[in-house]
Amino acid sequence: MNKLEKLKDGSFGEFLADEPMRNHTTFKVGGPADLIMKPTTQQQIIDIVRYCYRNEIPFMVLGNGSNLLVRDKGIRGVVIKLGKNFSDIKFDGDKVTAQSGALLSTVSKKSFKQSLSGLEQVSGIPGSIGGAMVMNAGAYDKDVSSVVTKVRCLTQKGDLLEFTNAQMQFGYRTSVVSKENLIVLDVEMQLKKDNFDDIMERFKDYDYRRTSKQPLDRNSAGSTFKRPPGYYASKLIDDAGLRGYTYKRAQVSEKHCGFVINIDDATYEEVMTLIHQVQDIIKEKYGVELETEVKIIGEE
Repeated sequence: MNKLEKLKDGSFGEFLADEPMRNHTTFKVGGPADLIMKPTTQQQIIDIVRYCYRNEIPFMVLGNGSNLLVRDKGIRGVVIKLGKNFSDIKFDGDKVTAQSGALLSTVSKKSFKQSLSGLEQVSGIPGSIGGAMVMNAGAYDKDVSSVVTKVRCLTQKGDLLEFTNAQMQFGYRTSVVSKENLIVLDVEMQLKKDNFDDIMERFKDYDYRRTSKQPLDRNSAGSTFKRPPGYYASKLIDDAGLRGYTYKRAQVSEKHCGFVINIDDATYEEVMTLIHQVQDIIKEKYGVELETEVKIIGEE
């Protein structure tokens, strides 16, 4: 019996077999995953991870898929999807605890309704809470690390771990989660009571800045490149005359040069060719190496 077949018996949660990853990423790019599991409880997640570990089945965790570029051949093994199926949010005074599949935007807006401040700047980031911990998501000079107090994770073996903020090793677009390939289960954040109208005024300001300057209506993985020391990637790309630069069905956004967008069912190869062309041009013109912020995964 194929080892993956056991995961389809119902005890591990819902599943999708040979499912195109383009259906599960904001870039809308990527070939099929052998098996996508959609657990609804912590125990199901633990059981899947431990089963995969024991049986040497490769696996990865998928949140909102907002920072992923999946290769055209897809993903072998198991993808554990933690989205709406694992997205409970609970408030206790000025603290909020959210399961890893909850969207950062949803947690933010629910906290605003509780008159809790602290997530205004990051509320527009299109990722899950789990993904935000992986890369210490941030915007407008604020990272989520500034409000995190506790993170519960699983190791690749399925062992439970709990981290304080200091133990999370937060840095620029990194954390202990990414360094040790951990699986985020839930996150506790300390917010502050504030006036509801003041919170909403700040939120609307940041929301306008984002929506007016970023191509949120197009398929992308958000900011494609990390900010190089001493520079802004988008300005370098714009100054190089690459605004709107297109390779087949992939394009440097005309609205924000830091975004590469999928304009019409682009393939991974088309997107990556464009990314490499931009990197080469910026290196040649300015001597600056642009590093991708988007995570690239899948079978080569």
